[in-house]
Amino acid sequence: MSVSRNLLDEALGLENGVWSRGHVVLVEDCVETNGAFVLHHLLKRALVPERTSVVIFVSLAYPFFHYDRILRKLGCNLMAQKDSNRFVFLDMLKLECPGEDGNNITEGGLIGLYGKIQRAVEVNSLPECNRGFITIMIDDVSLLDVAAHGSVDYVLDFLHYCRTLTSELDCSLFMLNHEDIYSSMAGPRLISQLEYLADIVIKAEPLATGLATDVHGQLTVVNRGILNEDGHSSNKIRNFHFKIKENTVEYFYPGTRT
Repeated sequence: MSVSRNLLDEALGLENGVWSRGHVVLVEDCVETNGAFVLHHLLKRALVPERTSVVIFVSLAYPFFHYDRILRKLGCNLMAQKDSNRFVFLDMLKLECPGEDGNNITEGGLIGLYGKIQRAVEVNSLPECNRGFITIMIDDVSLLDVAAHGSVDYVLDFLHYCRTLTSELDCSLFMLNHEDIYSSMAGPRLISQLEYLADIVIKAEPLATGLATDVHGQLTVVNRGILNEDGHSSNKIRNFHFKIKENTVEYFYPGTRT
């Protein structure tokens, strides 16, 4: 399937369907507006046939067949990508982390998970693999918080280590987080740190005017990786509406729908 141009791609700097290396992208959503479709879009873009790339997908929310079914509707066969070693699926639905005392750190915890990610990145970075571009995806950061028994420090340490991989091994990191589920005082701290780590923040929100039959929500994209004429980075903010269909998502500016 050819890579089509849309407002989300333009906001991400993907007019030609090609990522720059080393990006950290954070997708934030809420109960009223699920942002998983953005992660699906990013996954499809990372696996375009024109590129020699690999995605290391850390699944905390859903099993493999869930994503395979959704991506098939978008024209991407995850099973085929998995068989060709372009899609590495880490099933972490039963992830368990240390207790409140910080002891009993096992292979099932965040240290073990980071080790799996690091090994997968290093293996696919070898010259003989000829992978070219590596993307790490985490489908639900909020479940890392649950697995770590609310220990924000454990989650932040883990994500900082993953962030380090983007600079040391030239890969990218994409994350989805549910912004409004945190009930503790530590929630705002985690969210602010995630936004600090990100080069691009994508917020999926409901319409300020309420529900509409032909509009499902709005996206605000803050891209800090845009270079101005002087070669310095600057923030570029775009806001547009979206409508989710069976096999695609339509993006359009407010007021352009009749």
